[in-house]
Amino acid sequence: MRQIWKPFRALYFASLMMLIGSGLLSTYLALRLAADHVDSLWVGALMAANYFGLVLGGKIGHRLIARVGHIRAYSACAGIVGAAVLGHGLVDWLPAWIVLRMIVGLGMMCQYMVIESWLNEQADAKQRGVVFSGYMIASYLGLVLGQLILVMHPALGLELLMLVALCFALCLVPVALTRRIHPAPLRPAPMEPRFFIKRVPQSLTTVLGSGLIVGSFYGLAPLYASQQGLTTEQVGLFMGCCIFAGLLVQWPLGWLSDRYDRALLIRCFALALAVCALPLAIWSQVPLEVLFVAGFCCSLVQFCLYPLAVAFSNDHVEGDRRVSLTAMLLVTYGVGASIGPLVAGVLMKLYGSQMLYGFFALFALVLVWRIRPKAVTNLHQVDDAPLHHVAMPDNMTSSPLVACLDPRVDEQVVQDQMQASPNPDVEPEPEPELEPVTEGADDEPPSSDFTQARP
Repeated sequence: MRQIWKPFRALYFASLMMLIGSGLLSTYLALRLAADHVDSLWVGALMAANYFGLVLGGKIGHRLIARVGHIRAYSACAGIVGAAVLGHGLVDWLPAWIVLRMIVGLGMMCQYMVIESWLNEQADAKQRGVVFSGYMIASYLGLVLGQLILVMHPALGLELLMLVALCFALCLVPVALTRRIHPAPLRPAPMEPRFFIKRVPQSLTTVLGSGLIVGSFYGLAPLYASQQGLTTEQVGLFMGCCIFAGLLVQWPLGWLSDRYDRALLIRCFALALAVCALPLAIWSQVPLEVLFVAGFCCSLVQFCLYPLAVAFSNDHVEGDRRVSLTAMLLVTYGVGASIGPLVAGVLMKLYGSQMLYGFFALFALVLVWRIRPKAVTNLHQVDDAPLHHVAMPDNMTSSPLVACLDPRVDEQVVQDQMQASPNPDVEPEPEPELEPVTEGADDEPPSSDFTQARP
């Protein structure tokens, strides 16, 4: 294991520093606005802008890399993100903060794309699962450490913004000093939304619901904890505890996912989330012990939804479409994560901070209603289903290029569909019209030649 991870430590360090900065920035801004008694709607809007920037960056990043190369693109985006972070300390106008948050999200998505394409270039086909796990651990660990910084430095001054900018400056070092050649430019495969809405509607519904819930959690949970009377140090511990639960649950989740029906597991975890969130949704003031225990339990189940949906969808999609499926799932998640903080912010403003977990419980019950294991016909289930479950982050700490690291996606398919195009400005051909039906419908999917598509 050590010999496998050793060649990737520089890229893992870059990811770690990026996520420390990103995690700290999100919590800092929420607590800073809470201290200034700003409406929760603005806090939600800031997180929504960040996720919108991430989705937009998925469309722009590959073109920038194709034009100037990986190192230049990564360096430029790290510099822009660092400047945008410091801009929060220079300007107090909230609409300007929304623009800055969108710029941070856009720049970080380009950085994710550079790191993932480089990891793919260096990883042997048999090592991709281990490399992917290391990338996920670095992502979650960075988010946890970002929260723990608040425990050591609870003052909400400009020093924390400087520390975030410092993290983005340090993440430049391993990439800028690399002696390796540029990896071959990769591009996201074209999405086929109509086809996937027809083929895997329940998986897409789960991914959308997960985006609504987890996006709201990262943006508004610090505000909720602050309004429950927690100090800055306690908020940092609460957020770190909840995010660590997301990392902790991934391995037992994989054991369950490989042995039980995945649609049934999604429904059970959604019901468990509704039950765990109910005490926090009902009580306007929650005892500290109950808050930490219930928050930890909610995180255990809410971070299960996206990986289960990815595994469930891969079971019903042919290998040559899994690259496009990855891009579709990430965009669907990003749409949910952009909408969720706005809706939850409005509810918190109108009905109190406890409505954040009321929002979680509501959409968890929607998933219980919409995910129906008996509606899965299995007509398009792949021969080797269920595919091996792969632990992965679900907080948009990855780009559409993450498909090249997923061991469920054949390496040759990745190379065939994601090679650089000589003309990156040509758009893909539109997909044929398809009517949405339930998972495993018996209509034959249209043929599609991905190798002829253009980004």
